[in-house]
Amino acid sequence: MKSHIITFILTLLCIGLKAQTSVLTLDSCFALAKANNIQLQTDQLEIEKAQQVKAQVFTKYFPQVSISSMAYYAAHPFIEYGINDIQDDDLSAFLSALITSLNDPEGLNMGLPTEIYLLKAGHTMNALAMMPIYAGGRIMNGNKLANVGVEAARLKAEVSERDMLENIESSYYLVLGLKNKVQTLESALSLTDSLERIVDVALKAGLITKSDKLRLSLKQNELKAKQMQLNNGIVLASQLLCQQIGITYPEAGLTLDTICFLMKSTPVAVAQDNFIRPEHQLLQLQIDAEHLRKKLTLGEALPQVGFGGTFAYGFLIRRYKGNAIALAQVSIPLTQWWETYHKLKEHDIVIQEAELMQKDLTEKMNLQVKQAYNQMVEAEALMQSDKAALDMAKENYRLAELNYRAGMNTITDVLEAHALLLQAKNAITDRQITYLTARRRYQDLSGQ
Repeated sequence: MKSHIITFILTLLCIGLKAQTSVLTLDSCFALAKANNIQLQTDQLEIEKAQQVKAQVFTKYFPQVSISSMAYYAAHPFIEYGINDIQDDDLSAFLSALITSLNDPEGLNMGLPTEIYLLKAGHTMNALAMMPIYAGGRIMNGNKLANVGVEAARLKAEVSERDMLENIESSYYLVLGLKNKVQTLESALSLTDSLERIVDVALKAGLITKSDKLRLSLKQNELKAKQMQLNNGIVLASQLLCQQIGITYPEAGLTLDTICFLMKSTPVAVAQDNFIRPEHQLLQLQIDAEHLRKKLTLGEALPQVGFGGTFAYGFLIRRYKGNAIALAQVSIPLTQWWETYHKLKEHDIVIQEAELMQKDLTEKMNLQVKQAYNQMVEAEALMQSDKAALDMAKENYRLAELNYRAGMNTITDVLEAHALLLQAKNAITDRQITYLTARRRYQDLSGQ
């Protein structure tokens, strides 16, 4: 008996967990998007690419070491020197006679050559190491520029993620809003069904004409057509949401958490001096990067100092031999200053343009935040008036239906009151979406 009870409890828990996991919350949408969204994954790759560039530039702090090997075989020796090449005739005649006597077949027969051949074949290995001592500040500034690139990639990814999550939340609210409108439409259809029964009774009693019945039927068909449109809109909006979060649209449709549609407290306004947005930092990084590029350009015209050494070992003249050489290099560009001067002027102009753009965009972003706050506050205030209008529409429909039953109204009056009621309910849903979207937008722009 206990085992059956435990099995039953576990079954209920599994059903509950399955039902819970099938509900797609806004937070779960965010988590799925961060794991599956192609754009967010691309932004992370951009950060990693910038980090690899930073690692590449960092290697310039260390000596540059290279190893090479060479082998050669010449058709003719590079150096050929014989007895006939000696300018002193007496010495040449003496050496010729001496070699001839030593090569006498009846004598020593030593086989001495009358010519010397050098560098006909050989091979060598070489190792070179150069350490930059001063490169006009280009190594240090290059590393600073690489750090700016990493930070810029991170901020761009932050902006992209913010905008992506904002779009996902808008799509989420859109699906919820359409589902709410479908529920409102279903309740409206149930009202027309009850009204149809009243019309049928009145028609049989001869209190109304068939035109009233026709008007009601047309209204029902109109509501059913709107219901079909809303259902198609739900499918399209759900597929868009699935594409944004990187999942496959289920055949049974999406089940969303309606708690996300509840109203939240309105955030307070933030002073413009306290706005913290990655766009501000990106604009400043753009200026900083141009200053560093200017320093890199200046470094190309400054003296370059380095030292190093090389070691070679190989077979050159009938034997293996090694040798080491210490190297020192000082390079002073003399004719490059003219070109560098104009390059520096060009960088100054680019910096001025970036500063003007920073000022202009900062002012626009401040206005953007202020506009987002006003839209949020306005939506919250209009929601209160929409609720009052909904209460009035409910009362108007109730009175119209009562007067129709009492024979004081026509079916047209009832249908008009019903249309106003449906419009007021949908207005509440639209206003909720507008408020939540504006609230999210303001929080993102103000950094709350």
